[in-house]
Amino acid sequence: MEGQSKRMIPDTLLLEERAGHVLNAIIGMADEDYDYIPFFNANFVSKPAFMTHGDWDYGSSHGRLIDAATLARHMSGETFGLETEKRYKENLLRFFKEDGLSYRRKNPQGRWEEAANLIDQRAVILSLTTWFMATGDPRAKEAADKHVAALKRIAVKEKDVWYYPASEYFEGGWPSKNAVQIRLAPDPASFCGRLMMPLLKYHEVTGNRDALELCEFFSALIVKRSGVYNEDGSFNSSLAYRSGHFHTRIGTLDALARYGRHTGDASLLHFVKKSYDWALTQCTRFGWTPGDMQEQKYEHETCSLVDLISTGITLAKCGYPEYWGVVERFLRNHLTESQLLDLDWVDEADSKEKDVPGMKTYFKVAQRTRGAFAGYSAPNDFCCDVNHGRGHTSDLQLCCIGSGTRGLFMGWSNAIAEEAGGTVRVHFLLSRGSKVLDVSSYLPHEGKLELAVHRDIANLEVRIPEWAGYNQVQAEWTSGSDARVIKGNQPSVWVKDVFLRLGEAKAGDTIVVTFPLSRYKTVENAVGQQFEVEWQGDDVIHISPEGRYQPLYNGRRIYDKAPMREGDYRRPETELTW
Repeated sequence: MEGQSKRMIPDTLLLEERAGHVLNAIIGMADEDYDYIPFFNANFVSKPAFMTHGDWDYGSSHGRLIDAATLARHMSGETFGLETEKRYKENLLRFFKEDGLSYRRKNPQGRWEEAANLIDQRAVILSLTTWFMATGDPRAKEAADKHVAALKRIAVKEKDVWYYPASEYFEGGWPSKNAVQIRLAPDPASFCGRLMMPLLKYHEVTGNRDALELCEFFSALIVKRSGVYNEDGSFNSSLAYRSGHFHTRIGTLDALARYGRHTGDASLLHFVKKSYDWALTQCTRFGWTPGDMQEQKYEHETCSLVDLISTGITLAKCGYPEYWGVVERFLRNHLTESQLLDLDWVDEADSKEKDVPGMKTYFKVAQRTRGAFAGYSAPNDFCCDVNHGRGHTSDLQLCCIGSGTRGLFMGWSNAIAEEAGGTVRVHFLLSRGSKVLDVSSYLPHEGKLELAVHRDIANLEVRIPEWAGYNQVQAEWTSGSDARVIKGNQPSVWVKDVFLRLGEAKAGDTIVVTFPLSRYKTVENAVGQQFEVEWQGDDVIHISPEGRYQPLYNGRRIYDKAPMREGDYRRPETELTW
């Protein structure tokens, strides 16, 4: 936001500001003593805290971080850490072999083999797509085209489905021809389903036909043949299906929803909605998700929540506007509450004397990870250490840093949308600037939005939360030539149940939308654990019982009048869209 004029804005949640914070962790996780390969895990419960390397350090981690850094810079305008980001990109390109796939490298102290892990390939094509969209760099497109061709070439092709018969591909081919012959395909959601999301976007950006064809046959695999989802939409919790692993199940729903929207396939969208609605019953209203349906179910991954956010947005765009409110609750609560901004509770070392080079570091872990998102969190605590399941494992996972950043971006980029026919809709009641209008949100302190219109709008609509009702909702023009008031109890002012139609707006207009706030309590269930949760509107303001290590939510403060601060919003000339 450097170089922009300053004014007074509400001191409320600003997603672009959070994106600026996460860049610190994106850059700080790099191991400068090990070729800038990023650490994957961090343990904050240990004294001192430490970070470790792992088998995810290569295509998966580099892909996640390149994607996240690009999106965070687009949102925030920050330039911190460009040299480290350049090293990430150079590393990513080095991981490709002649066959076009990205390979994990052997760590002298690691226990994994050098192979093209199929989970990694999703993060690789994701990053190459975002990289190319943002910069037009021909290196990204060249690598992506070869990568997509390789993903198509190695797929086992049957009558109406394609699949991968193993989790890893080696330079010489699949590890077992017998696995191909008797169809020993591993978990299809992990290796094929999630991969569709970036492949579809790459097709939309470049027209690559191989990418679209992979989506076509992978979607048929998931829906018709895989058994990943049960008939009622629930997740298959068998061991062969990763015990109903939430991140890969919901990530696959995200991909299917996008493909259904792209192709106009209503049956596919119905399939997604049924399973998405089931998944919501397993989560809390504020966005905590189980890790899976078995041993990992007590551990929330930020990755799963971001999949819920992305899938909900696509379903909302496809005619289910009730999901805009669901997604806003997730954005306001467990996504942003799980971002690590206060590190006073973390014990860190100021030297590298205890480090294990190439594997583990204790050096300034708290400083380097500020801005990261929780890897495994409890509903009420940044750290998950409960008596059930696996107990305490780790507190950060690099994949969740990448996903958390993408979650911020999905909320920010979909807050305001221009629709066909000249309609502009405000989907999320969060502060956000744009070339069309600015939204200043006074929530959760006051039920108030201020809309500053920069360009003539044929039809302006604003989503109103369901808890606000309709009869006390009001929109008042406070500047401009057309002084008028629209009240929510007037006829013909509501569209799709949730949007208040303001109609035509002129450049220079300021419109203040007000509605009553609601204070209420819910009892939230998280895999057998119960929490009493107090809300103000869509924001959790208290949770009981309180967490042990770094309690969540109970530090939030609510005022009668929203506090103000000096600042302004970022309004990019060209918007990236995912």
